[in-house]
Amino acid sequence: MRQRTMEIVVGAFVLAGCGALLFLALQVSGLTPQAAEPTYKVYANFNDVGGLSVRGQVSMAGVTIGRVTAITLDPKTYQARVEMEINKSAEIIPTDSSAIIRTAGLLGEKYVDVSVGADQEYMKDGDTFYGTQSALNIERLISNFASGK
Repeated sequence: MRQRTMEIVVGAFVLAGCGALLFLALQVSGLTPQAAEPTYKVYANFNDVGGLSVRGQVSMAGVTIGRVTAITLDPKTYQARVEMEINKSAEIIPTDSSAIIRTAGLLGEKYVDVSVGADQEYMKDGDTFYGTQSALNIERLISNFASGK
């Protein structure tokens, strides 16, 4: 009887550990089962996305206001077209704002930072950022420095 009780306790402990790992994996990946907030889509064109990925953060003043939903190549301009879903609660992005790809930390992930403009009108569903700044490509900088450009 004592052996069976020990097996049940160990089994419960293993199940609790697996549940905790699943919970942490969902939290880190951003796939938490939360009620979806209403969003609207905006776009930005970049010369180089430099490692930006789908589900990357979109932030303004350090606050996450949305996510990157798609990255495609525009066949006319040969630029990367980034589609972003912005939370309706952040429907206060002036139309002359800029989208900048930044890095979180030295080796961190890429995210889109919205640099706020001063226009009195706000971006709507389907609008495109007028000003963009592509990702800093460290390999290209080192190559240019080494070749003397």
